[in-house]
Amino acid sequence: MPQDALTKMLEAREWILADGATGTNLFNMGLQSGDAPELWNVDHPERIRDLYRGPVEAGSDLFLTNTFGGNASRLKLHDAQDRVRELNRAGAEIAREVADAQSRPVVVAGSVGPTGDIFVPMGTLTHEVAVEMFHEQAEGLKEGGADILWVETVSSPEEYRAASEGAALADMPWCGTMSFDTAGRTMMGVTSADMVTLVGKMKEHPPVAFGANCGVGASDLLRTVLGFAAQSPDRPIIAKGNAGIPKYVDGHIHYNGTPELMADYAVMARDAGARIIGGCCGTTSEHLRHMREALETKAKGPAPDLAEIEAKMGGFSSPSDGTGDVAGPVRQRRGRRRG
Repeated sequence: MPQDALTKMLEAREWILADGATGTNLFNMGLQSGDAPELWNVDHPERIRDLYRGPVEAGSDLFLTNTFGGNASRLKLHDAQDRVRELNRAGAEIAREVADAQSRPVVVAGSVGPTGDIFVPMGTLTHEVAVEMFHEQAEGLKEGGADILWVETVSSPEEYRAASEGAALADMPWCGTMSFDTAGRTMMGVTSADMVTLVGKMKEHPPVAFGANCGVGASDLLRTVLGFAAQSPDRPIIAKGNAGIPKYVDGHIHYNGTPELMADYAVMARDAGARIIGGCCGTTSEHLRHMREALETKAKGPAPDLAEIEAKMGGFSSPSDGTGDVAGPVRQRRGRRRG
């Protein structure tokens, strides 16, 4: 199999700057709460083109397609479950145009979010149906020209494995991140150490890189990255944290992370062991520009300790990262959109 674009870039670079938020920037463009962003791939392609150009012009080496909720289960909420291939293909085609217009290599990562359903026996979603949904979405992204699939904001090992199988059926390389937002664990109780073990056992179609996205804030995400690195994984680590902590102001969610804070976060993520570094909810092109400059101008240093992270990024949301706890909290999955 020929080498994929991301692996090629990882071999040539010490770090890769990914993109920032999708939802935050789409809302700034006029998307209304409750609307399906994926429909804009067909209805407003010029807006999606602008969405993609933002991070690329800010210095991102990799950006995600507007397809986070592009699986049949999510699209069914908008009576668009029969348009999975179409909407994913369109989102990737626009991305391919933007990437190919650059004078430097830019990786198009096909965003694949969770189904929003709960697996049996707690819920009704079976492994076979989940694999089918991920495969269908993967085929659409492949047809549109995505270089790699980017599975994100997953909470359960079952869904992570199903996404892997869906990618394999489409013969697509993939990356996968989980969201550690419940006292250092995912909503389904997975710790950073658990995820390294999960990825290490994937012999058939392992991810090119793995890591964490979204979650609570930059401090917690950096602590999770340290947890990954402590396990000495054999695959590159991804860090894609939110731009600070969300605040509800005048009917809207705002993130308090300044461009300067995100620049510090990017350097600390790199020093903690991440090779692919980006932002999630609240992260704009302005944040990315500062992150790029910091990564290029600040020499690599030792991994930060928790006290340094807390001093620069703010306090943690929980006393520990969940690793080593006797029993982690497990709560029902909730539907949400990556920021």
